[in-house]
Amino acid sequence: MPAKRAPGKLRLLHLAAIIFFTVSGGPYGLEQLFDLVGNDGALFLLLLTPLLWDVPTILTVLELNSLMPITGGYYQWVKHALGIRWAFFEGWWTWLYTFCDLAIYPVLFIGYAAYFVPEIAHYKIPICLAIIWSSAILNIIGIIPVGRASLILGVVVLIPFIVLFGLAYFHPAALPLTNNAGGTTVHGYGFHSISLALYTVMWNFIGWDNATTYAGEVARPVRSYIISIGIAFCLVIGIYTLSALSVARTGIDHKTLLDGGFPVLGELLGGRGLGMLIAAGGMASTLGLYSAVLLSVSRVPQVMADDQLLPSWLCRLHSRFKTPYISIIASSAVVSILVLFTFSDLVVMDIILYGAGLSLEFIALFMLRIREPDRPRPFRIPLGKTGLALMLLLPIGIYVFALTGVITTSTTGSWSSADPGMALPIAIALTLLLSAAPAWWLVRWTLGPKFVDL
Repeated sequence: MPAKRAPGKLRLLHLAAIIFFTVSGGPYGLEQLFDLVGNDGALFLLLLTPLLWDVPTILTVLELNSLMPITGGYYQWVKHALGIRWAFFEGWWTWLYTFCDLAIYPVLFIGYAAYFVPEIAHYKIPICLAIIWSSAILNIIGIIPVGRASLILGVVVLIPFIVLFGLAYFHPAALPLTNNAGGTTVHGYGFHSISLALYTVMWNFIGWDNATTYAGEVARPVRSYIISIGIAFCLVIGIYTLSALSVARTGIDHKTLLDGGFPVLGELLGGRGLGMLIAAGGMASTLGLYSAVLLSVSRVPQVMADDQLLPSWLCRLHSRFKTPYISIIASSAVVSILVLFTFSDLVVMDIILYGAGLSLEFIALFMLRIREPDRPRPFRIPLGKTGLALMLLLPIGIYVFALTGVITTSTTGSWSSADPGMALPIAIALTLLLSAAPAWWLVRWTLGPKFVDL
């Protein structure tokens, strides 16, 4: 008689669906990429960036998760490798960045819902709040409902794009092409445009480490994460590449795509019906992204509170569902404020904070290779110390390059035609980064003699 799966554990396909939504949720949000660098540049960055940014990150996540497949994920890895101080910084930064990330999705939801009801933009705040708090209820009920919802929403996201790809490649003669010379924009592609485009691609590929914060709630976590991350990675690369090829195939004007999003491309190819399907997929994508990311961030305050780095009430579990409901409610309250920012502002703050936390994970991997080289690792990156160091320099270099571009364009307003500049979100993000140090000293002062520097 086969052994029964432990009750309440997340299954492999559900995990793959959650990871897909944690990282991507489909090509929604890529529209401005084509306006920044054109069709060829977009396809080049979508194929190159995963090699330099995602592959090292995924390999790092898989090795560290196989070493410590426990609730808390990256926070626990950094604590074990670098000590409690840097674990606090890791938790603080990733908690803050995820708030920014979460706030993006209700805002995007409004954009795609406006395809059906343009006047909906006037009700942005109440609709965003409804999304935030309904997702909070779903997460409080438990991880398995989130996994099931992600699987269903994933199908809703993928089907319209499968139809779109088919129409783009099997019925090209029916397309009313524009006269925009292949859909490129006339402004030229300098350092500013390339770095901002890279920034856009990076945002559409982040979150692999977030999926490990609930590893203790996954059945056979090491095997499940290796397979699920592989499935999600192939889906993300595939749907992004096919989307870029479809844009190039149609010759759609990039300003039109930027203003109307992928639903406009769907309408060009398959009429109003396909446009509606893709808009509905965009709405489903944002809902799936929100629930999946909230699931990951809600576990971080729980483990930090267990270490007395945050108030103990944050780790309180629901009496029935055994989920960190106070953490979920607290996270939702912060996100309810951040939806006041624009999409571009939130993306800028998101990546700046994310890159800082990710860098600590890279350092943790390298330090554990030095300190515990013989500790069992079911998954091990097949590189020595020198090769590992060189591999980890790739995503750090991409991060520095993109950040430099954003900072140098902070006074030009070149992020998009509607944005006056990136100075404010950059200043907020850097302030949030620096806030980790005074927050740490406040924790030490509060604990007093009870503080133990692990």
